[in-house]
Amino acid sequence: MADIIKVKVKANSSESKIVYDPIISGYKVFVKAQAEKGKANIELINLLTKFFKRKVEIVSGFTSDDKVIKLI
Repeated sequence: MADIIKVKVKANSSESKIVYDPIISGYKVFVKAQAEKGKANIELINLLTKFFKRKVEIVSGFTSDDKVIKLI
């Protein structure tokens, strides 16, 4: 069964980390990669895959800071 989560991405950060934010009922993910040519999305997927130990897929928000993620 797949779970859906909300993610707010902060690209070009000084460090990569994942923080739960109860205000948005989702996660803030800080990535070092810049938001160009899908680099931040790739780093986001890699971080979330390691964090949740599940396969990860972006459902919506490919070009936005606000994303909907499916955990498979």
